Amino acid sequence: MSNGKIGIGVISFAHGHVNAYCSVWGGMEDVRLVKAWDDDVARGQAQAESFGVPFTADLDDLLSDPAIDLVVIASETSKHADHAVAAARAGKDILLQKPMALSLADCDRIIQAVESQGVYFSMAYQMRHDPANQKIRQLVQDGALGRIILLRRRHCISVLFNKDFLNSWHVKPGLNMGMFMDDASHAADFIYWVLGRPATCVAEIEPVIVDPAITPDDTGVAIYKYADGKLAVLTNSSITWAGENTTEVYGDRGVLIQNHGDGVSTSIPHPCPVLLKLYLADQADKGWQDLGLPVPASHGERIMAVAPDAIADYRAGTPRCPAREGKVSIEMVLAAYASACQGRRIALDEL
Repeated sequence: MSNGKIGIGVISFAHGHVNAYCSVWGGMEDVRLVKAWDDDVARGQAQAESFGVPFTADLDDLLSDPAIDLVVIASETSKHADHAVAAARAGKDILLQKPMALSLADCDRIIQAVESQGVYFSMAYQMRHDPANQKIRQLVQDGALGRIILLRRRHCISVLFNKDFLNSWHVKPGLNMGMFMDDASHAADFIYWVLGRPATCVAEIEPVIVDPAITPDDTGVAIYKYADGKLAVLTNSSITWAGENTTEVYGDRGVLIQNHGDGVSTSIPHPCPVLLKLYLADQADKGWQDLGLPVPASHGERIMAVAPDAIADYRAGTPRCPAREGKVSIEMVLAAYASACQGRRIALDEL
């Protein structure tokens, strides 16, 4: 670090979330955007210029720059492993955009490189940065709801209604597998973060509206089962205009409901918004208890929240989502794809 400032290098602007991070980091006094690289030179130059960051067309030039402490990798998902391994071997600490990779073998390549080189690594899953999600996790893990019976998480967006998005790399199988991989990994990570790693999965993943020649899927539902019998349901769709109810957690002592927790549920103002509410059987006279958390003005606020937290986590040496945890959400998504393809229950350990 130079003068106490963390030097950041940007490896690709392919994933749009990195633009939100850079907009925040550019205004932080203890952070310096040092250099950016992108294999799409036009994209990289344009975005680097917009943030006032020098651009290089040579990745080795960026990785060898001693002023860079931490790299944020936001390349197309299929390139994550190569870029993370190269960064780790160059001794750079890493913040990686989701999903971690498209295969468990590539996840293992990242884990091996990070651990053998002893570099800092964290995934950039914004659900772990959201106060409502943090409260859900706390109440579940503290036992406030008793024994958990069922958790349902919906994570939906409307991007596949956007014709321009249908030309993006996100819909290309070789770069991103499918929209379920791209977006459901958020909810998979949330489920793992709250409940732990499930044992099995049954799923259906379909191109319900979008032409499968354009992208392999637009909607999916996965049911995860745990060794103790509890269930978690993941619902993901990229063709959803609006929503409200985002998370339900049912326990034998109480129920927790989250509203306005994804993109489509913050896009339309609600006349009586309640972000998180709790019902406890032994406090039935109180009915639903509003836990008093404010609804974000937009889903963009949740994405931007990653940037300052990532810096605080980095300074503390406490990654929010380490490499081995990042792999679990990929196991969960791949198990869902395998189940949908094979028409049977898939054990995560058989992948």
